[in-house]
Amino acid sequence: MKKMIFVYNPNAGRGLIRQRLADVLDIFVKAGYELVVYPTQSYRDAYDKIVHMEEGYDLVVCSGGDGTLDEVVTGMMKRKNKVPIGYIPTGTTNDFASSLHISKDMLNAAHTAVHGTPFACDIGIFNKDIFVYVAAFGLFTDVSYQTNQNLKRVLGHAAYVLEGVKQLSNIPSYKIKVTHDGQVIEDEFMIGMVTNSKSVAGFKGITGKQIEFDDGEFEVTLIRRPKNPIELQEIITALLIENFNTQHMYTFKTGEITFESDVEIPWTLDGEFGGQHELVKICNERQALQIMIEARETDEQIEELTENMSGEEEKVDEE
Repeated sequence: MKKMIFVYNPNAGRGLIRQRLADVLDIFVKAGYELVVYPTQSYRDAYDKIVHMEEGYDLVVCSGGDGTLDEVVTGMMKRKNKVPIGYIPTGTTNDFASSLHISKDMLNAAHTAVHGTPFACDIGIFNKDIFVYVAAFGLFTDVSYQTNQNLKRVLGHAAYVLEGVKQLSNIPSYKIKVTHDGQVIEDEFMIGMVTNSKSVAGFKGITGKQIEFDDGEFEVTLIRRPKNPIELQEIITALLIENFNTQHMYTFKTGEITFESDVEIPWTLDGEFGGQHELVKICNERQALQIMIEARETDEQIEELTENMSGEEEKVDEE
């Protein structure tokens, strides 16, 4: 029998996993798995559970918000022998799950975790830490861990927006030297994001278009500090209409990037506090970890099927 460990945060979102837990476990058992079930008890508990997990498991499934996923992925990246990870999103925004089209319906997500396709996804290395889909600093990016948890449960995405807007009257900014691919940028920024996601804090499109999760590159968005209210309004408008090629922003792709500043800058990794740093080096570990996604035919399979059908049609015509 195959073996699985299921790690879940019983308090994520509004604790809805508790109401469907029996149904979720039933899906796992019917898929032929012997289960170990572990509800997390505290911060970093999921990380510790995965790091010290015994060998012999075929699959790890986690349920919770992006923070829970981050802990499980970080723990798995510390292990020599890695196994695929299934994800049942039950948090407030679930940016990464949305990007990979993992269903918000718990039972559908549970089915994907055991019957889906392993997808080799890029993982981020942040100095000596790990992140799944975003490393960021500045306005809006620290909202995730500063916003009152009760407010997040009630308002969801609106809580992020409200908390961010409150900061507009006192915008923090940082003078930073950014180095990537032989290029150097020196400017004063109020937002910086290194991402592998189609949305951040629920803001879709903020990371750009044509996002690939296994190409070995991150999408980088750097927004300069506005010099006057007019520039500030132009930046806000650009964010609202998803126009990220303005004169106030730098946008590019890279597999490795370094940030240097004279002061310690607070960072967030996957919505959780990532410490304060003067020097940050971020690298892309291409296709470092397998995430279970919905089973579907790949482009190569579709192309091969199309060619085979065309060949059969030609053969029929010849006959």
